[in-house]
Amino acid sequence: MPQPSAPRKTRGRPPRISREEIIETARRIMDEGGVDRLTMRRLATEVGSTPMALYHHVRDKEELLVLLLDDYAMRTLRRPELPDRPRERTIVAAIAVHEALAACPWVTEVLTADDLMSTSALWFVEQIVDGLVECGLTPEQAVRGYRAIWYYTAGEIMVRAAAARRRADDDRATYRERVFTDLDPGELPRLAQVAERWASLTAEDTYSDGLRALVDGLLAVR
Repeated sequence: MPQPSAPRKTRGRPPRISREEIIETARRIMDEGGVDRLTMRRLATEVGSTPMALYHHVRDKEELLVLLLDDYAMRTLRRPELPDRPRERTIVAAIAVHEALAACPWVTEVLTADDLMSTSALWFVEQIVDGLVECGLTPEQAVRGYRAIWYYTAGEIMVRAAAARRRADDDRATYRERVFTDLDPGELPRLAQVAERWASLTAEDTYSDGLRALVDGLLAVR
């Protein structure tokens, strides 16, 4: 008498996921390893699903990055109390952006693509541009001024973040530090004069001082 066949195993559906879970998991991946570590395949694995299932919630990685930017802006960006003087208003708004982004360098990395942004952060851009216009710049000059401020802000954050990662991965002296210990005072007298203090001097937080100097330079074209 033939034995009854074993019941056929059916492959279950992937667990149901939400957009909130996708964003939270993607944010964790970025916090741990930066933008390059985030792929739709890895994200699907982390949430226990498939890449195809993710596309029911987000169109592609670019849309996911925009959602992450908006999520970070809504959770982190706080509109500061702005002073009446337009020069100071510009500086306070830029410092607020710097403080928020410095705490999460991958956001700056995404924003430097220059075609992705969080609409929630446009209020800060408005304050900077408006402050420059109120100081006497044309709208066109103010936009160029904002761009200069943004490049300075983003560059400062990314350079410091890269240096921090380097120190975390390897505590040996960097190539630059080794070079500075052997500078020839005859050829490079100024650098040799500060060589022993170069690392500590360049590690100082001088963002706000540099920002004020930059704004003053932008306003000098009036």
